[in-house]
Amino acid sequence: MNPGGLAAVGTPRQRKWPSKRRVPVSQPGMADPHQLFDDTSSAQSRGYGAQRVPGGLGYPAASASPQGAFLADPVSNMAMAYGSSLAAQGKELVDKNIDRFIPVTKLKYYFAVDTMYVGKKLGLLVFPYLHQDWEVQYQQDMPVAPRFDVNAPDLYIPAMAFITYVLVAGLALGTQDRFSPDLLGLQASSALAWLTVEVLAILLSLYLITVNTDLSTIDLVAFLGYKYVGMIGGVLMGLVFGKIGYYLVLGWCCVSIFVFMIRTLRLKILAEAAAEGIPVRGARNQLRMYLTMAVAAAQPLLMYWLTFHLVR
Repeated sequence: MNPGGLAAVGTPRQRKWPSKRRVPVSQPGMADPHQLFDDTSSAQSRGYGAQRVPGGLGYPAASASPQGAFLADPVSNMAMAYGSSLAAQGKELVDKNIDRFIPVTKLKYYFAVDTMYVGKKLGLLVFPYLHQDWEVQYQQDMPVAPRFDVNAPDLYIPAMAFITYVLVAGLALGTQDRFSPDLLGLQASSALAWLTVEVLAILLSLYLITVNTDLSTIDLVAFLGYKYVGMIGGVLMGLVFGKIGYYLVLGWCCVSIFVFMIRTLRLKILAEAAAEGIPVRGARNQLRMYLTMAVAAAQPLLMYWLTFHLVR
C-alpha cells in the first residue's frame, strides 16, 4: 500500500477528531466530558421547585427552619408550657393585689351606663322636682346597673363633668387674658381638694353619729360630683350672657342640686333609722337630718365658690 495514500486518507480523519482541550464545567450548558451519565437532579429541582436532602430518598424536606426544629424539641415545649403557667399565676396575683387596693369590680358597676341613662340623669339633675320614685332598684340583694335605673349613682357623669369643668375654666380664663397652665392646674387641684374634704367630712360625721348605712365612699364621690354639671352650665351662660346669665343659671342649678341631694341622701341615711324603729323626733334621727341638710346645703356654696371668679 502506498504510504502516501494512507497519509492522504488519514489527514481528513485527524481533522474530524475532537480537540483534547478541557471544557470548564462551570460554564452553563456544557457537560463534563468524563461524566458517564447526565445529571438530571438540577433539572428536576428546577421543574418541581423542591430541594432534595441527602439521604432522604429524594423527597423534599418537611421543615428545615430553625423555628420548626425548636418547636419539635420536647424540652422547648416544656419550657414554653412552664413559662405560660408562670405568666398566668403572675397575672392572677396582680389582679388580686389590685382588687385589694382598687375595687376594679365595683368601679365597673359605676361605669355601666349608656346614652339613654346619661340623658335621663342630666335631666334629673336639672329638673328633679317632678321625679317621684327615688328608690334604687335591687335584684337578688344587689343594686341593678345604672343603665337600668336612673336613681343609681354612677361615676361616668361626675368624671366627664369634672374634665369638662376644667376645660371650660380654661376657656373662661383665656377670654379674660388670664390663662396660664399654673392657674388652670390650681383650678383643677382646688376642685379635687374640696371634693376630698367633703368626702372625709361626711365619713367622719357618719362615724361620729354611728349611722349604719350602705352609703359607700364611691357613692359619696358620685353624689358630690354631680354638682359639676351645674357649674359648667353657669360658667357657659356667664361667658355668653355675662353676670346676669351666670347668676340665673347657677341659681337654678343650685336649687336643683339641693333638692336632688335631699331626696337622694334621705333614703340612704334616714331609711336606716326608720328600719331600726328610731322615732322621727329622736336625738339620733335629728342628727341624721342635720347631716343630710348640711351635705345638701354645701353643694350650692361650693358651686359658687369654684366659679364666681371665672365670670367677669
